[in-house]
Amino acid sequence: MLQNRMWLYGWLLVSPALILLFAFTHYPTIATLWSSFFTTPKGCREASFVGLENYQRLLEDDVFWQVLGNNSIYAIGTIPLSILLALSMALWVNGKIQGRAFLRMAYFTPTVLPLIAVANIWMFFYTPGFGLIDSIQGAFGLPSQNWLGSPDTVLYAVMAVAIWKEAGFFMIFYLAALQALPPSLHEAGRIEGAGRWYMFWKITFPLLMPTTLFVSINAVINSFRLIDHIFVMTNGGPDNASSLLLFYIYETAFRFWDTAYGATLTAVLLVILGAVAIGQFYFMDRKVHYQ
Repeated sequence: MLQNRMWLYGWLLVSPALILLFAFTHYPTIATLWSSFFTTPKGCREASFVGLENYQRLLEDDVFWQVLGNNSIYAIGTIPLSILLALSMALWVNGKIQGRAFLRMAYFTPTVLPLIAVANIWMFFYTPGFGLIDSIQGAFGLPSQNWLGSPDTVLYAVMAVAIWKEAGFFMIFYLAALQALPPSLHEAGRIEGAGRWYMFWKITFPLLMPTTLFVSINAVINSFRLIDHIFVMTNGGPDNASSLLLFYIYETAFRFWDTAYGATLTAVLLVILGAVAIGQFYFMDRKVHYQ
């Protein structure tokens, strides 16, 4: 009787979280997958079942493949640099240096700024003729460059904004992990005559692998869910050169009101994120050292 009562108490305690998880995560996912097999309902015309027709359309969609390529370049370019910068900044501000509190605040400040504000700040930096970057280039006699108006540079310009904003956010996790490491390990390394570089690779970095796994998964998710900066800075242009997958989903579902095809694109996005997350756990979890 007591065991049954404890079982009931356990389900009652987790039920609020389960209800919210199902209502805002599992049900929308199932509904999206289901909608991808139907047409878009419009006016008095109800949705009709079309099977895999939307997925066939996706395979023949040149814009989808261009956007997916953009997103792949964006992810490959932003994820490693953001994590590397975050780890470097965390190691720097974790040491005993003057102005450590100010540096921590300066590194973390971009994270707390609203996404729209960040986009507008960097639009001023990139403005041709009188923006900050062009002003610096002009001081050295370099020609003006339309960073957001050229298909060759617009995606990399957006990537720079993302790295600037996300590195400080990931730094907080690395800083917390560094402060949780037992100092006795580094003291033992110094007694044995190990150098700083050796202690980092053999002691510090392996113990930071759980944090690296967590940060890398969040970085992948962030690289595929960017829409605010694209909406404000480039609107996907020029010629879809800066359009990413989530922005293309937004345009398809809400600007062109093709919700069925938008659901199909969302289903593909979920599959990509799921596959990447599983791959990260498979390849990185074996290198994770839990204390």
